[in-house]
Amino acid sequence: MKFAHLRTFVAIVDNGGFARAAARLNLTQPAASRQIGALEAELGVTLFDRIGRRVRLTSEGEDLLRHCRRALAEVESVSERARALKTGQTVGLLRVGATPQVIETLLADFLVRYRQRHPGIEVHLIEDGGARLPNRLERGDVHLSIMAAAEGDFSGKLLYPIYVLAVLPEKHRFSRRAVLEVADLADESVVRLGPSFASHVWFDAACHVAHIRPRVLLESAAPQTLIALARTGYGIAVVPSPVRIPRDGVRIVPLVHRGVPIGRWLVVAWDPRRLLAQYGEQFVTELAAHVRRSHPGSDLMRRAPPMPRPKEPIG
Repeated sequence: MKFAHLRTFVAIVDNGGFARAAARLNLTQPAASRQIGALEAELGVTLFDRIGRRVRLTSEGEDLLRHCRRALAEVESVSERARALKTGQTVGLLRVGATPQVIETLLADFLVRYRQRHPGIEVHLIEDGGARLPNRLERGDVHLSIMAAAEGDFSGKLLYPIYVLAVLPEKHRFSRRAVLEVADLADESVVRLGPSFASHVWFDAACHVAHIRPRVLLESAAPQTLIALARTGYGIAVVPSPVRIPRDGVRIVPLVHRGVPIGRWLVVAWDPRRLLAQYGEQFVTELAAHVRRSHPGSDLMRRAPPMPRPKEPIG
């Protein structure tokens, strides 16, 4: 069995079709089709249903996809280990998934010193919304994912809590509160991040439990847009604590439901079903040590209720 054929199979799934997968792999579309045909013949099963120009995984294809991802990850780990043995130094590639806010407020500073200490490790950052990062990790797109703690098959190390915040104009009637009950937003206009952000999901869940439906005037992918609108009084911005919030003209208040903060702990997570290279484990250890000294939103923790701490390891 040729690993190139497995790689093409996974690429077709991840890219939504033969044409985009072939372009990404620098293949012609007929060459990609031939590889899948050869793989189907060798396995004795049909991997895709062809519906016009569209393709869809068969039930057999869905079952084999996870095994193919795992096999490709193992081959990559063996290759990296061989390069390390040949050169006598630690070299390798580490793919790390994170939200734009975490990249900006955490990883940008951390990676400066990390790369100085580990020049042979090439860190590739994969940016995505918090709600999609678990799928990225499960698919094997990334070795590590910096994301909210959640139930699942992942292992992880706790980093710091993420709070959902209300950003208000300085003269808003709620601006002097230490915390803001989500139920108090029932009659307020709100601007918030879109559904690909984990904080969107947490805020929706809290509103559902509180039996309210705030007036949502905008869902955006740009937190700074929401903060600018809040400053003008257009609506209360709902953003997660890793976002950089300029303090001029606004007040920042943690959102709670019946006194309990809305949010989750941030973790650096990995899939225990796949081999995590030793330098990946070292990355986790150094990142955890880095956030113990300081982390985004740490100034809020002094006046916000404590976030319930999940058990460790996560998963």
